[in-house]
Amino acid sequence: MRMTECRDSFRYNLWANEQTFNAVAKLAPEALGRDLGTSHVSVGQTLQHILAAEWVWLRRWLGESPTAMPAFLENRGLEELRTGWRAIADPQMAFVMGLDEARLDEVIRYRNLKGEPRAHALWQLLRHVVNHSSYHRGQIAAMLRQLGAVPVPTDMVRFFDV
Repeated sequence: MRMTECRDSFRYNLWANEQTFNAVAKLAPEALGRDLGTSHVSVGQTLQHILAAEWVWLRRWLGESPTAMPAFLENRGLEELRTGWRAIADPQMAFVMGLDEARLDEVIRYRNLKGEPRAHALWQLLRHVVNHSSYHRGQIAAMLRQLGAVPVPTDMVRFFDV
């Protein structure tokens, strides 16, 4: 992953998260928390998981090793999640935009949530975050269909068409 791809990937991730929030905003409030039997239970909890993971990874890139997912995103309504997402997205984009080629190969050492030591090249972690969020946005699209709602396309090629 080089800088152009890295920046485009995070611009895409920002755009795709916004598209997903806009689609989810059309749900009735009770549908946000409805248990759909998925890995993160509901649309709301899956959104929470995406945002929490993006927060954890940003903290790791900044040299910290959080021991838990952030409490400020737990049990929140859609607008509170959107506010939390914006509080994560701005510093995340600032971090990515401030990188240079040399930093991409830097090894980031951190502890996972179990306290186990890990180390990966920064480019691998950056790619992981976008992939992870895409995976869970796909789950949200399927859940929206289960709820009778219409998901929005968040394919990367759609982003490049914008």
